[in-house]
Amino acid sequence: MKQRVLLVDDEQSIVDALGERLDRDGFSVYAVASGEEALEALSAASYDLILLDVGLPGIDGFETLRQLRAQGRDTPVIVLTARGDEIDRVVGLELGADDYVVKPFSARELTARVRALLRRSAEIARLRAQVENEETPLPERSLQIDTLRRKVTFRGQPLELRPREFDLLTLLAAHPGQVFTREALLRQVWGYDEYVDARTVDVHIRRLRAKLADIDPDAQVILTEWGVGYKLADYEA
Repeated sequence: MKQRVLLVDDEQSIVDALGERLDRDGFSVYAVASGEEALEALSAASYDLILLDVGLPGIDGFETLRQLRAQGRDTPVIVLTARGDEIDRVVGLELGADDYVVKPFSARELTARVRALLRRSAEIARLRAQVENEETPLPERSLQIDTLRRKVTFRGQPLELRPREFDLLTLLAAHPGQVFTREALLRQVWGYDEYVDARTVDVHIRRLRAKLADIDPDAQVILTEWGVGYKLADYEA
């Protein structure tokens, strides 16, 4: 069965080009031209991935993304934006996008990102199925992670994490004290082999630290190894 992609863009030339390329690469593409239509489409059917343009008529891509994440939908999202400013890319990641591509982009790059993100989503689904009948909390003292129920508590209080935040924290917590480069985290959490941007990791780390600090402002849980990457503090193991 073909994997289903929801393409949300009001530029017909982009819709035609991407639709043709993705169809040729074995995907089933359904295209809409506005955020309102995208939310309606998601209510009526399920999709494996969403390609979401920022500059939409009506509610823009950022608001569309905010609403679909507020509804609890964790469908992987790649934001398409013509804006080159870093702040716009960061906003998309902060709202729950899994990746972004700045226009103009090559169809080859976009296809690579789509395939990488879908590979990672399939791997996460496989791991969930593997532990379906197991309860496997990691043995942290102050940080408790239940991988079956995908629940996290810190200092006895629940942490509300987005899917990628959970996967990132779980990986770090499974190897306390081990330093991961940004590239290694991108490969293992996002599944990217190329066309990567390390700032994706930085944004998610910053969000995790902020949520941990809301519970304990003095806690040093995720540490930066300057010039290398990130690690979970040894004392959390």
